[in-house]
Amino acid sequence: MTDTLDDDRTASDFDDDFEPFDVEGAPELPAERYLDRELSWLAFNQRVLELAEDPRLPVLERANFLAIFASNLDEFFMVRVAGLKRRIVTGLAVPSNVGRAPTDVLGDISRAAHELQERHAAAYQELVRPALAEAGIHVVTWSELGEAERAHLRGYFSQQIFPVLMPLAVDPAHPFPYISGLSLNLSVRVRNSRTGRQEFARVKVPQMLPRFVQVSPGETADAVRYITLEDLIANHLGDLFPGMEILAHHVFRVTRNEDVEIEEDETENLIKALEKELLRRRFGPPIRLEVSDDMDEVTLGLLVRELDISVQEVFRLPPPIDLAGLFDLARIDRPELHYPTHVPTTNAQLLPTEPNRTADIFEAVSRKDVLLHHPYESFATSVQAFLEQAASDPNVLAIKQTLYRTSGDSPIVEALIDAAESGKQVLALVEIKARFDEQANISWARKLEKAGVHVVYGLVGLKTHCKLALVIRQERGQLRHYSHIGTGNYNPKTSRIYEDLGLLTADDQVGKDLTRLFNELSGYAIEKKFKRLLVAPLHLRKGLLKLIAAETRAAEEGRPARIRIKVNSMVDEAIIDALYRASNAGVPVDIWVRGICSLRPGVAGLSENIRVRSILGRYLEHSRVFSFAGDGDPQVYIGSADMMHRNLDRRVEALVRLTDPDHLAEVESNFDRALDERTSSWHLTGDGTWVRHSTDDAGHPLDDLQDQLMQHIAHRARPGKRR
Repeated sequence: MTDTLDDDRTASDFDDDFEPFDVEGAPELPAERYLDRELSWLAFNQRVLELAEDPRLPVLERANFLAIFASNLDEFFMVRVAGLKRRIVTGLAVPSNVGRAPTDVLGDISRAAHELQERHAAAYQELVRPALAEAGIHVVTWSELGEAERAHLRGYFSQQIFPVLMPLAVDPAHPFPYISGLSLNLSVRVRNSRTGRQEFARVKVPQMLPRFVQVSPGETADAVRYITLEDLIANHLGDLFPGMEILAHHVFRVTRNEDVEIEEDETENLIKALEKELLRRRFGPPIRLEVSDDMDEVTLGLLVRELDISVQEVFRLPPPIDLAGLFDLARIDRPELHYPTHVPTTNAQLLPTEPNRTADIFEAVSRKDVLLHHPYESFATSVQAFLEQAASDPNVLAIKQTLYRTSGDSPIVEALIDAAESGKQVLALVEIKARFDEQANISWARKLEKAGVHVVYGLVGLKTHCKLALVIRQERGQLRHYSHIGTGNYNPKTSRIYEDLGLLTADDQVGKDLTRLFNELSGYAIEKKFKRLLVAPLHLRKGLLKLIAAETRAAEEGRPARIRIKVNSMVDEAIIDALYRASNAGVPVDIWVRGICSLRPGVAGLSENIRVRSILGRYLEHSRVFSFAGDGDPQVYIGSADMMHRNLDRRVEALVRLTDPDHLAEVESNFDRALDERTSSWHLTGDGTWVRHSTDDAGHPLDDLQDQLMQHIAHRARPGKRR
């Protein structure tokens, strides 16, 4: 392999190669050149909802997208809305790239979220539920059942549900109970038959029980009925309040602030501080109250008062509330109602050289760099096999790896433990501040430490988000580096549904770069020289701005220029402004974004040469790719960083430059497919509207990118197709 960065030039030394773009001499950019990031996120979740509304998709996949929408929105409120409210209450500055008052931003979010939740509920009631019924999957109510079904469910209730219920009264002797975040609850008003006094009680719907209860055990998967757990409980309240008259019952749910704030520089023990903060998270202030649309004003008034929540934060919805419960239905074993089964292939370079033998990953990687594309190509037979082979190989002396999110029974962690127990030097950088995975990562960190792994937690004030693994192997009396740099987590479970890229390489320079970076993360080294990497927070933003400036200058001088970027989020103002200036210089700019995009494309005098596309489907588009024409010397990077302030300024991120011609061609081919007008996608307009393009003028479906890649990569990996 030829590395086009020579020994005197490093990826962090762009100051020596490129002059900054002359911003002062450029036309002033308009003030209202950014889209609001929170509203852009809600627009992303609307695209998820549009998949649920699409009758061409298998119905259980549509149910799954409804559940994804609900789960996404929960996290949005728990983190983004909660963070905005906290900063307003405490008087902290509120980030806004649109120049509006924070209270106006919250008002706009509330209006958009109300509209989306109502549309979400309607999609279930009017579209997905009837489609499920047509397929033989019926979600029914108690009133629709016959006496035989009710008798069976009464028995189920008394044996499986009643023993775990805990009704809590509210009266002078019983204060209003704490309502845990995201728990589903029944508000119950009862009348004491002896005194005539009305009382309020709360019944929590047990989260450990199935949300959808099968009506009759004799029903087959082809014709089955379910009733929601809360409906079943509501129709047995007399068992919970004997001697009381049940006047009314309603369903409600509270979302709380679950954002975690840790002042790392004020604590000596990060794990203990984080555990304390996780305990506090459970008692964060309410930020959203969802109630069934039939709730009376007396009950609603009580909840609003006791929870200290505003009317703007109340969402009235038709039951069932919390459609994230549809994840359970979406797992029903009806293959014809799901996407066709896809089995990942083994990357052609990693196939065994002889039948019935295990592939030698080190031998394969030493011959040629390997570019992996998950989930089309198997994580288990590539990254996982690489680390497992490293753990068992007597010639391997050391393994160093970052862990941001991993699965509960991770073979990756087990491989590190096996390596340490066999006497190898093993370093694991565990990011215990990974949101909502904090407790799991603390547990893994302690398990790794007990096995003898050197566990570190990164740099104070920064999250370590880069996806890196480095193996040091002794070969013929010399040490050789084998490296993996990816765009996604070392998580075998999410690797089946997240689209990601990864580079396996034996390139010595990449290995030296990673050695220096790991030394910086685990010790006190401050390393500024990387030849194949761009690393945040010190150099990544600067390096990308220099690359954009180089394309801008090339266009101004009449030379070929092009920028293509694929990210999850495009928010950073400095990057966006640089892209605007590149567009004004005539550079064709293509942005392929999954989620948030604050850039306004196609605006006269600002961004005529910028296109923004979004693709959503059965897999979560997760890879980050940065491609620049480079005046004939393509500069193409993959890595972990999105274009957001936190990624560029408050995280350790790493991009690696691809140099193999085959890899460069593959990346450009993926861009060509995604941006083709015959590919189904959403197009962003300058006013922030996303327009779905899924059919041609004749109404025929456009090509599905992920289906195309499945077929292309499967064909490439067949025997006889090895390159």
